[in-house]
Amino acid sequence: MASANGFEVRTMVFEGPLELLLDLIERRKLHISDISLSEIADDYLAYIEKLGEFPTKDAAQFLVVASTLVLIKSRSLLPSLALSEEEQASIDDLEGRLTLLKRARELAAVVGARFGKSPLYYRDAEYHEPPVFSPHAAIKNQTILSVIRELIKNLPRKESIPQVIVRKVVSMEEMMNDLTERIRDALSVSFRDFASAGGGSSSGGNGGDKTKIVIGFLAILELVKRGIISVRQNERFEDIKIEGTEVGVPRYY
Repeated sequence: MASANGFEVRTMVFEGPLELLLDLIERRKLHISDISLSEIADDYLAYIEKLGEFPTKDAAQFLVVASTLVLIKSRSLLPSLALSEEEQASIDDLEGRLTLLKRARELAAVVGARFGKSPLYYRDAEYHEPPVFSPHAAIKNQTILSVIRELIKNLPRKESIPQVIVRKVVSMEEMMNDLTERIRDALSVSFRDFASAGGGSSSGGNGGDKTKIVIGFLAILELVKRGIISVRQNERFEDIKIEGTEVGVPRYY
């Protein structure tokens, strides 16, 4: 938004000059993820469009601060991204340039505070005005706006990782313990009754769970192998009768 002092940022968590926003983020008073850079850029584009002429100085300063914010946000979103040597060199170069610019602004503030109060020195030599940044006449407002929009479009986006729900499945050891207890209490049980009860007393009992039925069948085979139970099936596809091989079948853990 526009103010008497130029462009100012107005969001849900911050309101004030863009330079102050950067300072708060660098001093970790604000988190970069709480700020929408695209919203700030859109507000600045609207601010430029309302001006009668292109604000060269303000636009250059905006691009510097925006570049710093983009760099900070990119690193916060992609902290473990592996970079090539060329990419790392480009980032290091940008950081170096931004550091120099920050130092220059600090010194400029000191000089500005002292300027005009007392002469530091006199110089008789011819004064040459230093070169300043001036866009080419062919560069129009729309060109700058297009560059800023392209920068916004290439900002890294935070992606949501899908959650995976892991379902607990009863173990074969639990099935064996449950079947052993049933045989000890009832002396015999049918496989159909054992499977319909869900098998595994700690599993919650779900007779329609095919996985538990398979695990229950494997538990029966293991107990037969150990000689703890015996099974009998009179006809093909008939229910399986399960009995203990001795009275007082021990519990296994």
